[in-house]
Amino acid sequence: MIRHWSVGLRVIMMADSSPTHEASSSEDPPRKSIIPAFGRFKTALSTILTIKVILELAVTFGYPNALIDEIQGAGDSAILMVMVMEGRGQIHPTDISPLLSALENTGHNGIATDVEAWSLEYLDINPGKRQKPKESLELSSFGRFRIALSTALREQTIQNLGALFEYPRALMDEIRNAENSALLMTMHMEERGQIQPADISPLLTALKDLRLHGVASDVEDQFNEHLRITGKMAAFIEELKGTYHTLYDKIQPIPYIREKMYSVDKVFIEVGIEHCDSRGSWKTLSSYCDMFSFAKGTSRIQIIEGDPGYGKSTLALQLVYDWCNEVSDSPFCKPDILIFLNLRQLVGTTSIMEAIEQFLLPQDSSLERQDVEQLINNKNFNILVIFDAYDEYPDQHIEDSFVAKILEEQILRHVDVLLTTRSSCIPPACGSRTGHIRLTGFDEGAREQYVRKAVTGDDEEEVQKILEQFNTNPILRDICQAPLFSVMYAHVAHEEDEFHNVQSVTDFFLYMISCFHSHAQNKVSGEKRKQLQKYASSHEKLDKLAFDSLTGANQQLLWDKDILIKEFGADFYGLYVDIGILVEEEVINRDHGATRAESIQYLTEVRFYHKLFCEWYAAHYLATSVTSFRSWFHNFCKRLNPYDLQFVYRFACGINSAAAKKVINLVRKKRDGDKFAVLCALEQEGNTKDVLSTVRDLVSRNVHISEKDTRLLQRTTVQLLELASQNEVPIKCLILDRSFETVDKRLTHIALKSGVVVRPIVYLQLLIVRMETTDVTEQELINILGFAGQCVNLMELRLDGCTLPLSINAESIPVQVISRKMKVSYSRYGYKMRLEAGRWEIDDVDVIRKLCSDGLTVSRDDSVLLQQTTLLLLENSFKLNIPVTCLTLHECIDKFDVTTSSMILRSGLSLPCASSVMKLEVTKSGNMSEDRFLGVLAFVKECKDIKAVLFNSCILPVSIPTEHIDDSLITRNVNVSCGPDNKIQFNLRSGKLESKTKLSGWVKIRNDDTVASQTSKVMRLMVASANNIPISKVLLNESFSSVDSDGLSLVLHSGLCLPRLSSLQKLLIWTKNGREVTVDEWTGILNYAKHSQLLKELTMLFCLLPWLGNNHTNLGNTTVQWSPGFEYSIYEIHSGRWQSRSKGRVLTREAYDNLVKEFRDCFSIYNWQRQRRAMSE
Repeated sequence: MIRHWSVGLRVIMMADSSPTHEASSSEDPPRKSIIPAFGRFKTALSTILTIKVILELAVTFGYPNALIDEIQGAGDSAILMVMVMEGRGQIHPTDISPLLSALENTGHNGIATDVEAWSLEYLDINPGKRQKPKESLELSSFGRFRIALSTALREQTIQNLGALFEYPRALMDEIRNAENSALLMTMHMEERGQIQPADISPLLTALKDLRLHGVASDVEDQFNEHLRITGKMAAFIEELKGTYHTLYDKIQPIPYIREKMYSVDKVFIEVGIEHCDSRGSWKTLSSYCDMFSFAKGTSRIQIIEGDPGYGKSTLALQLVYDWCNEVSDSPFCKPDILIFLNLRQLVGTTSIMEAIEQFLLPQDSSLERQDVEQLINNKNFNILVIFDAYDEYPDQHIEDSFVAKILEEQILRHVDVLLTTRSSCIPPACGSRTGHIRLTGFDEGAREQYVRKAVTGDDEEEVQKILEQFNTNPILRDICQAPLFSVMYAHVAHEEDEFHNVQSVTDFFLYMISCFHSHAQNKVSGEKRKQLQKYASSHEKLDKLAFDSLTGANQQLLWDKDILIKEFGADFYGLYVDIGILVEEEVINRDHGATRAESIQYLTEVRFYHKLFCEWYAAHYLATSVTSFRSWFHNFCKRLNPYDLQFVYRFACGINSAAAKKVINLVRKKRDGDKFAVLCALEQEGNTKDVLSTVRDLVSRNVHISEKDTRLLQRTTVQLLELASQNEVPIKCLILDRSFETVDKRLTHIALKSGVVVRPIVYLQLLIVRMETTDVTEQELINILGFAGQCVNLMELRLDGCTLPLSINAESIPVQVISRKMKVSYSRYGYKMRLEAGRWEIDDVDVIRKLCSDGLTVSRDDSVLLQQTTLLLLENSFKLNIPVTCLTLHECIDKFDVTTSSMILRSGLSLPCASSVMKLEVTKSGNMSEDRFLGVLAFVKECKDIKAVLFNSCILPVSIPTEHIDDSLITRNVNVSCGPDNKIQFNLRSGKLESKTKLSGWVKIRNDDTVASQTSKVMRLMVASANNIPISKVLLNESFSSVDSDGLSLVLHSGLCLPRLSSLQKLLIWTKNGREVTVDEWTGILNYAKHSQLLKELTMLFCLLPWLGNNHTNLGNTTVQWSPGFEYSIYEIHSGRWQSRSKGRVLTREAYDNLVKEFRDCFSIYNWQRQRRAMSE
C-alpha cells in the first residue's frame, strides 16, 4: 500500500549577487576558497534531484541496499544524497564526471546539462576530466559523521549556533523552515568551514561557548569515531592491496622458468564465457566485466565454473588486479572492500575473520580482529568476497562451515560473493540470489592473442611458428582449448627447437613434465645428473601422497614443508621445488590462545603448481595399484565420481595400458559412463590388441556426439570411430545429437557445430542425425544422402527433429544409396523415402497413429514447409482411416473458399476437408468477425466427423442471423463453445451466445489473468449485456491499456477489447500504479461511460487524470470519481469540476500541480520498491 509521503525540503540556491550574502561574506570565518563555491554547487544540485532521479543514481552507483533505504527514508533525500555522493567521490571540488556519466546513462541528459553548467559557474572545472579524489575514504566516513551530527542538533541549538556563527537572517529563516533543519545546518557548517573532514574545532568551540558541554562531548566522540574508522579502513585496504600484489604480480606460465614472472594483467586473455539465464539456457557474454553487475544486484552470489585448466583462478586474480589498481572500465573497481581467499588454504578455518587474519594481513598489521569485524559487518560498504578453487576446499563437506553459511546466506547477507570451482564440483546449497557463469576456454583468436602478448611480442615469424603447431595438429588444438595447456605449450614451443607431435592428453602432459626435468638436468652433469634422472622416473612416494590427498574424506592439497622433506628426502624435494612442480608458500600461523605478539610466526606450506599436476602423480599410483588390487579399485570407483577426478582416470589409462581396460570397464557402469570411457580409451598406448578390444566394446553400442559435449570429447569420439573403421570393426550406430551443422559441398565430411569434422566412416551401419527444429532444403538433404553414400557399409539413415522437403529430384539421389537399398527414414512422421521417386511413403503406422492421437497443429508461426508436412499427415490419416483427436488452427486462418470447400491459410496454403478430424480448435487473438466465424462453420459442415468446435482467446459475435447457419450442423448436434472452461456456448438454433454461469458480484479482469480467462469474462459480460441482464460491477485490475477515441470499447493490455455494455451499473478502472492518463484517453473513457445507459458510477484509481479546468463532460446521473492513491482524497465531478468528496473543496490548478508532483514522487518510490522486491525474489 502507498503511504502518504512528506514533500522534500527544497533549498533555495543562493546567488552570488544576493545583497544579504554579500553583506555577510566578509564576516564568515576563514576557510579554503574552494569550499564556499563547492557548497553553493551542492546546494544547487539538491534542488534538482527528485526521488526518482535519486533512486536511479543510487542503483547506478551500486549503493548497498541499507544505504539506499536510509536515503529513501530521510527527511530530505536530496540533501542526504548529495552528502553521500560527496562521501563516495562521485562529486568533488575538482571532478563531477562520475555524476555526469550516471545522469547520462540513466537518461537524464537535461539534468546533466544543468549540473555541468553549475559546475562551470561555481567551480570553474572541466567536468569531463577524470580526477579521482584522493580523500574518498575520508569523505565517506565524514559523510556518516555528518548524518550522526544532524541527529544531535536540536532546534534551539541550531538557532544558537547560527547566531554565534553570524549566519544571515535569510539563511537562518531557510534553515528554520526546512523539514530537516539539522541536516541542512550541517551542510552549511561544512560549506563555511566550521566542520571539515580533518577538523571540527570551530564547532566544538562554539558548543562549549554555548555551555553545551554534553553535546560537545558526544559530537567529539562521533568525530573521533569517524577519524578512527577512516584510519582503519585506509589501513585495511592498504594491507589487503599489499598482500594481493604478491599474488597477482608473480604469475609463472612455466614453473621452471623462474626468471619469467609476470603481473596477471600482462598475461591475462579473456576466455570464452557464458552465463545461465532464468530459463536455464547458456548465453555468451562479451567480457568478464559483464558477469557481475554491482549496480543491478540481481545475483548476490556468482558461481564461476569450468573444466580443469580453464583459467578460473587467473580470472579471479585479474579481478583482484582490477580492484587494487582501480581499473576504471572494470566493474570490479567499485567495491569498497575486496576479500580474496584461496579455499585450499582454509582447512579447519572457522570464520572469515580468522581467514583474513591468517592469510591476508601482514605480520606487522596495525589492525586488531575487532577492527576488521567492524569494517566487514558495516552494511554501508560495498564488499565483494572472492572464494577461489572451491573444488580444492578441504572443508566443503562440512555443512556448517563458514563458507557454506555465506553461500546459503545465513551470514554476511550484505556482501557479494564470487566463487570459482570445477564444473563437477558445484556447491550443493546456495542462496536464492545465485547466478551461474561458465568458462569455455580458448578459441583460435584468444590463443593467438596470448602468444603475441606474453610469449613472442612483435616477432611475427615466431608467432607463426608457434601457431603452426596448433593449426597442423587438431588433437593438440583441441587439448589446448584449456588455457593452461595452451599457455604451457606456447612457452615451451618458444623455448624448444623441436616440437612434439601430441596424440593425447597423457602424451601432452608427459611431454611437459619431461621438459621440466630436462631443463633441470641440462644445468648439471655426472652423478648429479644421474640422480636427477632417477628422481624424474622414480616418484612412488609423491604418487601416493598425491593420490591420498585427492581421495581422502577431505581433500588436502597443502603440506608442511618439513614433513615433505622428511618423507621424500631433501634432494628429491629440492628438485621438484626447483622445477616448479611443487610450490612453496609462506603464510602466517597464529596460535589464537596466545597474545598477538607471541603468536605470530611464518609457516611454509607446499602445494602442486596446479591441481592437474597432483592428478598426474595420483594417476601413476592408480595405474600401478589397479592391476594388483582389483577389489580395492572396485570399491574406490564406487565411492568417487569419475568426473570429479577425470584426469586421474584418463592419465592412468595413458600411463598403463593394462590398467586401462579395468578402468574403462568400471567407469562405463557409471552415469554417462560411455562418454567418459571414450576419453579414457583414446589415452591408451602400447598393445594394439588391448586398445582394439576396448574400442570394439565401445562401438558395439550406440555412440553419441552431443551438442553439449566438449570439443575435446567430440574429437576423441571421432578418433575412436576412425580407429574402429581402420581396423574393420563394425560400428553399430552413430547418433549426432543436435551437433550436426552441415555437409561439405564436396561431400568429404560432416562439419559439427563445434568445428569438429566427421569424415565418411566405412564400417558404420546406422547413422541417426537429430537436428534442431528447422527446415532442411532439398540441396541440404541431397548432400546428407551423398555423405551417407560414401559410408560404404551404411544400411540406414534416420533424420529427426527437423522438417524435410516433401520430395526431392530422384536423379540427384546418389547411386550408392539406391544400389545398397539404403533405408532413409523420416522418423518424426513414420515415413521412409521411396528412392526411385524421391518421395516419402508411410513406413510406421504406429507413429502416425500416435501423432494423430496427440492432436495436430497448424500455426501461423510454422514455416510453409512445416504446414505442408502437417497437411500431408492429415491426408495420410484419412487414407489410413486413423482419427485425428483434435486439429488446432492457431492464428493461421485467412478465409473459407466456397468454391473448393477448403480453408485458406494466411500462408496461402489450402486446408481441404479434414474428414478424419473429431474436434476443431481455433485460436485467434481479439475479436472474430462474423464472416470469419461463418467461414469456420462452413468448413466444419464439410468435415463430417467433427463433433465439437472450440474457439480460444477470441471474442465471438454475440449473435448472427439463423438463416446463415446450415441445418446439417444442428442435425449433427455439433457443439460450438469458447473459453478454456467451455462455459460459453453458441446456440446454433437461436444463433446466439449463451453462458452456463450467471454473473454475480464483481467481475474482475486482472492483468495477470491468462488471455483465455480474460476472453471468457469479456464474452460473459457481452452475453449478459445482449440479453439485458444487469451487470452490477466490473473491475479492470491493472488490465486497462487504452480506449477508442470515440469510446466504442476499452482495450486491455492483452489486446482484447471490452465493448460498451448497455446493462453495466458500476465500472472501476484500477490502472497500473503511476499511470498518467492523457486528455484523449480520458475523453474516450467519458464517451464510453456516456453510452453505457445504466451506468451509475465510474471510478478511476491509482492514476493521474489530466487537467481539463471546468470542461469535464457532464454524464447526467453517472457519478464520476477519481482517487490517485490509497491516502488521497476522493474527487468527484460536480458542474464539470473536480471536488473533494469529503471536504467539498474545488481542486484548483495550483492544488492540481502540487498533486502531480507528489503523485510522481510517490509512485517513483513505490515502483522502485516493487522492482527491488522482484529482483530479490
